Amino acid sequence: MASAEGRKAADGAERDSRRGPMGSLGRRLGAVGDAVMIRHTLFSLPFALSAILLETAGRPPAAKLLWIVAAAFGARNAANALNRLIDHEIDGKNPRTAGRALPSGSLSRRELWLFAGAMAALLVLGAAMLNPLCLALLPAAAILVFGYSYTKRFTWLCHFWLGVTCSAATMGAFLGISGAFQLRYFPLVGGVALWVAGFDIIYAIQDIAFDRAQGLRSVPARFGARGARLIAAACHIAALAGMASVFLFWPEAGAATAVALAACAVLLAAEHVIALGGTERHIRIAAYGINEIIPILFLIGVALDQYLI
Repeated sequence: MASAEGRKAADGAERDSRRGPMGSLGRRLGAVGDAVMIRHTLFSLPFALSAILLETAGRPPAAKLLWIVAAAFGARNAANALNRLIDHEIDGKNPRTAGRALPSGSLSRRELWLFAGAMAALLVLGAAMLNPLCLALLPAAAILVFGYSYTKRFTWLCHFWLGVTCSAATMGAFLGISGAFQLRYFPLVGGVALWVAGFDIIYAIQDIAFDRAQGLRSVPARFGARGARLIAAACHIAALAGMASVFLFWPEAGAATAVALAACAVLLAAEHVIALGGTERHIRIAAYGINEIIPILFLIGVALDQYLI
């Protein structure tokens, strides 16, 4: 796989030589985007937007909306860039990940560090433009973002650390609007955290043998595939309960949100069934493909209740 990536990089470089500097820049930016999987911002951003709509009854101040989105985008992509940098050596040893941008040589560490720095600066700027609480919480955000990649080296609870890190975008959206912690925020934020932890556990099933051989910690490595599936299912049942808490705390959540939540439940059930296939393709569809849809469905349900129903 690594050699294929190398040939792809060489082909890209040859095309760039014909296209000039702009072609080279475009290819490098594309390589960075692929490395950090920018499209997976869909995992956290729609829940953050849902939080904004719930807390403002569908009338968010434009400036706050802009800075919350900027901060969430920056935090998520800084986190993934750091993950790739910290796990560079591990990824190179794992046959499944050896073709990634850094191990294959299609992207340099310097380029990814520059991107991580730019995204971190975007996070800081967004938080500073929101309110003093968001700015004061940046050290906690840094611990979550930077610490995740190291957790798998000493605890199988790493999936839950990732869940908390991703759910910080939802909490950050609430805090960006209100400027203060409210108890009603925590059930939804906890639901998002458990949703992420659940599908990350499913994703880690494919690396059981490698993680055990390298001394890395994960739920599948600790409890086996069957135990991991049961824990992931429990996480997703609890996640649905957390998401359903919106009906208790926000009267605007109504029929459309209920339909969306029911659809999310069906998709989560399908995710666990598909994951039973056990192949990399099955796991990728279950852990990535389906979970890119769930937060969008939830956002659509919340938005419909705010604006149409």
